[in-house]
Amino acid sequence: MPLQMNREVFITCAVTGSGGTQDRSPHVPRSPKQIADSAIAAAKAGAAVVHCHVRDPETGAPSRDLGYYREVTDRIRDSEVDMVLNLTAGMGGDIVFGGVESPLPTVDGTDMVGATERVAHVAECLPEICTLDCGTMNFAEADYVMTNTPGMLRSMGKMMTDLGVKPEIEAFDTGHLWFAKELVKEGVLAPDALVQLCMGVPWGAPDDLNTFMAMVNNVPDDWTFSAFALGRNQMAYVAASVLSGGNVRVGLEDNLWLGKGELAQNWQLVERAGTIIETMGARVIGPAEVREKLGLVKRAPQG
Repeated sequence: MPLQMNREVFITCAVTGSGGTQDRSPHVPRSPKQIADSAIAAAKAGAAVVHCHVRDPETGAPSRDLGYYREVTDRIRDSEVDMVLNLTAGMGGDIVFGGVESPLPTVDGTDMVGATERVAHVAECLPEICTLDCGTMNFAEADYVMTNTPGMLRSMGKMMTDLGVKPEIEAFDTGHLWFAKELVKEGVLAPDALVQLCMGVPWGAPDDLNTFMAMVNNVPDDWTFSAFALGRNQMAYVAASVLSGGNVRVGLEDNLWLGKGELAQNWQLVERAGTIIETMGARVIGPAEVREKLGLVKRAPQG
């Protein structure tokens, strides 16, 4: 593939995620107000898109509570700071098996619900973008499986498309891209798809550059892609994605550190990504340009 650097780059900030990071940094936001405030600060620092999960405000545990999503959405839309809202739809597909000799029944941590319930907050809040994890994967812990069957993905993808919300395909390995292309072929997703290449997430695609370029080379030319890597390679992948023609994602969902021994805040990660992008000779674009590029319609605050 010839080098085709992206000169017009948008930054997504993944504000909090659903991993067990809530006790590893005081900067990981928990309450809807904290999540919205962190998203607003990230947008002020240059993030055109904010990607939000919600958490239990007391424990920091991941949540699917519609009230939390509604509050985050309202706070962001009522602010005077413009940004594209991207809500996760990855929750509700978790299976934790009982162990290698007695896998059933499943154990604590299992949260497996139907397609309509998984998309309920998207229908309620109508973000401009929501995520669609395009495959099932062994996900870090020994007996935890992130579960997204072909039937589930077809149903969720159609719901998102019918709602007028643009799915952001989350691809954790090349097979996920293969199935995403099938969804486009079937008409479940629009042809001008948006994809996030998720690198270094155990046990998906490792974050070496050979694997990354295999992922990039499997993205159709008329799609828009972004990429990220976990932990210490987050900023390296800002440069790698821009060089390969993509956009970038940073944030506390994927990385807690600004430097050795220095815990980051979301806005600091966005600011550093912007510096890298501009030093490379590219331009960081804002939410209005992202809407034009991706065919999005800005949602007004609800009275």
